[in-house]
Amino acid sequence: MSLRKINFVTGNVKKLEEVKAILKNFEVSNVDVDLDEFQGEPEFIAERKCREAVEAVKGPVLVEDTSLCFNAMGGLPGPYIKWFLKNLKPEGLHNMLAGFSDKTAYAQCIFAYTEGLGKPIHVFAGKCPGQIVAPRGDTAFGWDPCFQPDGFKETFGEMDKDVKNEISHRAKALELLKEYFQNN
Repeated sequence: MSLRKINFVTGNVKKLEEVKAILKNFEVSNVDVDLDEFQGEPEFIAERKCREAVEAVKGPVLVEDTSLCFNAMGGLPGPYIKWFLKNLKPEGLHNMLAGFSDKTAYAQCIFAYTEGLGKPIHVFAGKCPGQIVAPRGDTAFGWDPCFQPDGFKETFGEMDKDVKNEISHRAKALELLKEYFQNN
């Protein structure tokens, strides 16, 4: 039986590595399409990115949008985490909560998939609850050093990649995608 092929539209090498590691039984190829940065709720953003990607690729596409949501701030920075991280770095994200006793947060990953032009878009969401801590560990992948998932003493930045790829928001969303593929 041949592997299911997935065109993952991303310019983020680290996301691509994780998706390939989690979707071991799929043939994941990278398509680098410069997608617009949409604003709105995460599901809306993922769907819009998927519509734009399928127009460029003209075939099956998978896109992703990630959020880091601070409960003390009503879910912000949410889908705008990319811009907060770019300007503040992990240390600044941690410092944003200095005036709050609530350091809880959740990482959310939304994947949107379509078979092609004119086909329905399917959305798969995964969440990982945790808390924002002073940065620790590998700083190579975004906000990983300042997010400590519930039930663990390590941040994503300190955690073994195999463990992270079993428990993360991305892993949970991709598990739903795998279930969809098994049933369709």
